[in-house]
Amino acid sequence: MDPLPTLISDLQTPCLLVDIDKVKRNCSRMIQRYSDLGVELRPHMKTHKTIEGGELMTNGTRRKIVVSTLAEAEFYADNGFDDIIYGKPVIESQLSRCKKLHEKCSKFHLMFDNEEAIYALERNPMKNKAWTVFLELDIGGKRTGVQWDGDRVVELARLATKAQSVEFLGIYTHSSVSYSLTSDKAVRSQAESDTKKILNVCERIQQAGIPVGVVGLGDTPCCSVSDISMAKLTEVHPGNFIFYDTQQCSIGSCEFDDIAVRVAARVISHKPEINQIVLDSGFVALSHDGLYCNLPNGIAVFQDHPELKLVNMSQEHGCVSVKSGQIDCSAYPLNSMLFIYPYHSCATAANHPVYYIHSGEKVIGVWKPVKGW
Repeated sequence: MDPLPTLISDLQTPCLLVDIDKVKRNCSRMIQRYSDLGVELRPHMKTHKTIEGGELMTNGTRRKIVVSTLAEAEFYADNGFDDIIYGKPVIESQLSRCKKLHEKCSKFHLMFDNEEAIYALERNPMKNKAWTVFLELDIGGKRTGVQWDGDRVVELARLATKAQSVEFLGIYTHSSVSYSLTSDKAVRSQAESDTKKILNVCERIQQAGIPVGVVGLGDTPCCSVSDISMAKLTEVHPGNFIFYDTQQCSIGSCEFDDIAVRVAARVISHKPEINQIVLDSGFVALSHDGLYCNLPNGIAVFQDHPELKLVNMSQEHGCVSVKSGQIDCSAYPLNSMLFIYPYHSCATAANHPVYYIHSGEKVIGVWKPVKGW
């Protein structure tokens, strides 16, 4: 393996840069916020998928995390993490892998939003443990989860409680409605609304005589501004906050200076006849997330170059123009480096096999994320 370059300017491009000082600050702030509220922080690993990031998000405990894939769960379990939630409704074809994770971890939890999942767990009991499960709720995200205000909520909780091979732990939701908002005030109001909904579900289940041990809610916008009502929750599970991005900044979740990731790219072609320069960074390095959001800078923001706008991408080409007037190609020499703040850091990071960690201009290490499903 080649030695690690000393400076950012020595790196091959395109590549993903992670500002370790900002990452540590983002993690410390979120940990302190929920410590002050008396609510457990169970961070989601999906944004970075690395051991080092997990260490920082859990304050070194390697306990209480959420993952988005079984590959992530296996990766973290193999590296000493425990108390892991697999954050999607489980299906029967996954249970052989889930059994191995249950054997490896002292606590490995599943989510469900339908009767068939409980029947599948009953058909596949474990020898010395019960399957521990959370009922996922849809409180507006229109993704997975049982509708929060419907009758099936109590019915599903009762089914899980009566199952011989299952232990019902509580309820869990990721609203994501906050991602459509554009101010911290609106996000705070949404956090209050989401909290009221999940507490209403908790009350209805308890009134049916079913214990609810855990009430978990979260997305990065709501958890970053946190309405005081969230102190009534058991735990929260944001993930993007480790890196943030321009989307989070536009929502009001963070300040621009909190964004801890950039894509480094180099100028590879001048096209004055069509008013563009071309970078070596296409959608494989940046992702297409945000492409249809009609943002003033396109789907990315260029560091120190507010005049630039990313106008088109193919797999390995990024076409850049200016917001108005004629581009001065001489201002962006061939082989010069530009830095792009991504719209959605989760999607951008997922495209990179390694992250280059830096403090200031000095490269100090690499993180290698787990890949696959």
